[in-house]
Amino acid sequence: MRRGTQLADGAGSAGSAGGSPADLETALRTGPFHVALRAAIAARRLPLQRVRHHLARQGVNVGVTSLSYWQQGARRPQRTESLRAVRALEEILGLPEESLIRLLAKPSDHPDCERPAARSYRSLIDASDVVQELIAELGSPLDGGLHTVGHHERVRIGGRRELLGRDSQHVVRAHRDAVDRYLAIYHGDPGCLPERIGVHALENCRTGRVRWHHETGVLVAELLFDARLRAGDTHLFRYGFEDGTAGTATEYFRGFTFAGGQYALQVRFDKDALPVRCHRFTQHSAAAPRGGRQELTLSGSHRSVHLVEPQVRAGILGIAWDWE
Repeated sequence: MRRGTQLADGAGSAGSAGGSPADLETALRTGPFHVALRAAIAARRLPLQRVRHHLARQGVNVGVTSLSYWQQGARRPQRTESLRAVRALEEILGLPEESLIRLLAKPSDHPDCERPAARSYRSLIDASDVVQELIAELGSPLDGGLHTVGHHERVRIGGRRELLGRDSQHVVRAHRDAVDRYLAIYHGDPGCLPERIGVHALENCRTGRVRWHHETGVLVAELLFDARLRAGDTHLFRYGFEDGTAGTATEYFRGFTFAGGQYALQVRFDKDALPVRCHRFTQHSAAAPRGGRQELTLSGSHRSVHLVEPQVRAGILGIAWDWE
């Protein structure tokens, strides 16, 4: 899964300091869209919760998370309902007609999405909150009764530099009786379409209920075992996710809430899209700086890099790469 440590945090806002009229005028003239939107919200000194409220009064439902992503540049409004929201924002924020819409007509840096180089702390916290909500919706406790003994993930990057998907081989041990399922969590790259992500039960499990959240790209899938595990029993199973719906991928990481068993991560690249350099990294939490950097050598025959952690610690562990 791609998520950060579960920390409490408030909803995003425009900040306490407003932008100057000159800054707003320049942003509306030159763009890009997310800079102009952020400047307009700052100039009006409106928290995102209030912006969402004004939109709702006009019959337009857009979440605070979406508004936050739009002004960060992590998402770009494209759907009909989203464009309707942008036109409503022009009125709510007192902007000239078409001033924001015309900026959306300008091409983005990538044909599929506009995304920052790495996930922001805010996006990790939003995703973490969503994970908890989806787990609760499935009626499962946060502690699923399983400890990881070993986990091997294989991530595939496609010819468009996109994250095609990942496969997992997982060995778990039950620490209480009557455990018969595992909740697999997937956090796609910004701009992904979780409703189009495929879930595959590959060995010793079958797919149960699947829940997803469009705005954060989070998907939670229930994997059912054929028998109930008793405390101390182990179980080996394989599953995978098929994606390919987002733009350029530059990293893959997994968050660990608790210390656990062995973890291995392999990232394999398409022969027509090879990165120029790769490295592993660690973080104590989503808010902490990255450390533990270690260069990784791309295997010529398998076009892949990997890391192995014999005993994982709580925090974040991953691999990042550069295309240029």
